[in-house]
Amino acid sequence: QVQLVESGGGLVQAGGSPRLSCAASGSIGSFNAMVWYRQAPGKPRDLVAGIASGGSTNYADSVKGRFTISRDNAKKMVYLQMNSLKPEDTAVYYCAVGRSYYLINYWGQGTQVTVSS
Repeated sequence: QVQLVESGGGLVQAGGSPRLSCAASGSIGSFNAMVWYRQAPGKPRDLVAGIASGGSTNYADSVKGRFTISRDNAKKMVYLQMNSLKPEDTAVYYCAVGRSYYLINYWGQGTQVTVSS
């Protein structure tokens, strides 16, 4: 069983640069991808960023150039550095692991990020 715990969310002013962290417990070595999704009220849950075990990354167009995903395999951590936040980035952000960016096996409980203008 894998557990994922996110931290680092909260209320942020537009233009801010918070970093989300996700701590994994359990065996995650068999999962290729560690990813961040987000879900705004009334909208579907969408991929924000993903990082594969080899280090390749993938970003949603809306966050390219502003967000950076990274992982520390030894610590079983994944991070999302968010820069130049906009009000439209307001959402619940979920950490997840899976066989690919879109084949998710485990989800975290989510952390709220609210961007004030």
